[in-house]
Amino acid sequence: MKYEIAATILAFALSSTHALPHKEHKAREVPQEHSHNKFLDLVRTSLDTNNPLKIADPVFGLLGNAAAAGGAGDVTDLDCLQQATADQAFTNAKAAGDLAGMAGALVYRALERNTGSVGLVSVLCTQTPVNAEIGALSQHQDPASTNAASINKGITIALAQQLAAIGADPLLALESGTFAPGTIGDPTAAGNTCDTSDDEPGCIFSENLLVLDASEDEISSAVATITLTFTGTGGISATDVDLAAFAAAVETSAASGKSSNICCPFASTNQSSGTNVQTFTGTLGGAPPPVISSSGDRPFSVNGDTFVNAAAALQRSCSVQHNACADAANSGALAGGEAQCETQEDACNAADGVTKKVKRATDFGSCGNPTILFEAGLDGRNTEAFIAQDQTDYNHGSALNIAVIAGFICQRLGSPCDAPADVQASCTSASAAAVATTQNQAAADVFNSILIGGNAVATAAASAVATAAVNAATATTSAVVMTITSCT
Repeated sequence: MKYEIAATILAFALSSTHALPHKEHKAREVPQEHSHNKFLDLVRTSLDTNNPLKIADPVFGLLGNAAAAGGAGDVTDLDCLQQATADQAFTNAKAAGDLAGMAGALVYRALERNTGSVGLVSVLCTQTPVNAEIGALSQHQDPASTNAASINKGITIALAQQLAAIGADPLLALESGTFAPGTIGDPTAAGNTCDTSDDEPGCIFSENLLVLDASEDEISSAVATITLTFTGTGGISATDVDLAAFAAAVETSAASGKSSNICCPFASTNQSSGTNVQTFTGTLGGAPPPVISSSGDRPFSVNGDTFVNAAAALQRSCSVQHNACADAANSGALAGGEAQCETQEDACNAADGVTKKVKRATDFGSCGNPTILFEAGLDGRNTEAFIAQDQTDYNHGSALNIAVIAGFICQRLGSPCDAPADVQASCTSASAAAVATTQNQAAADVFNSILIGGNAVATAAASAVATAAVNAATATTSAVVMTITSCT
């Protein structure tokens, strides 16, 4: 989001700390604050029932800090105003059994906040909210910022999982998306936004400006194993994104071989069958699964999971073999104990030129090792989640999607850690690779191996991600050329 707004312009609208209806917001509009009006409406309704922090209106949580200060009530950490608003609204809606209100609070938490220029990211909140569901999310980032497509996709996937867990339509997560990227250096700082205060459900929908972060199939896959944790009333479903028509348009373009002028950031290059680059021949517990090298923006695959660099894929292959070996040893099917499986994994990684044991080969400035863990029981969760191992320098609660933790770590490496620029770039590459990996231990392994495993690996990964970004931007396949536009 763009534009800050002078505090003096806000004064008129701040005479009351109570929630205000849409038509009273005009004195404090900034471009994009009303783009997702229907979710602000839901949060406003929930917040009205109990507002102990005296937050003036949910719209303030979407503004930059300078503009947000006047309506923040008793919230002192303005970087956390959006989260605090969502957290209280979610608490109120849950107490009332209001499923729509809970879903609205979740989507609101994932909306992009205003920043002062095109491409500038908003600061992540480091406080732990009351509701773990809210804590699993962070806000979308400016679509022109570094690695925004991958980061925002991860946020959307995490949101879909939280929506599914409470019994709401996970496809609502797609409606949290933002606009097409603006131009870095745009003197107006407006980017590709819209700003119509009285537009319902929001101008990003009515003006067809929404960029979808993921496909319907990706959402369905991400929520396939989610367990329902809540039963409420007042259902809510995704109605503003016509996914069927969207998919049909893509299919029609592919069949005709013509260009498609559809916002399709998840279109990727086709991957053909390739060659196995796994050279290790040990067979304790079975041979390591093949590492298939082919074409495409994620050219390496292991058992269906894809990777942007060979090192991460090879390490996964060795790890899969180790797990099979350990299972066999523990069940008694393989004599000799589990230690031999560790030895074999080391040999497998050595044969592939991959260092298994994570070492600090990089300068992280004033901060410690930014390793990410994937563990059970974090923050009272009943499922495994991601968290930074070093909770002193990277103090953030757990999250179900690695994008939240990886994004926070990368921001910290910039400030206050003051890590070298190449390390920050490596973190961005590591985050992109991890977000696009299955959201389990594999994602943590990929992030750690790229960022911690050595500059050579990180450099190769950065190159691969850069190539993938170019491929995604042109989105060229043998059947159809997908042209990513502003969707006007």
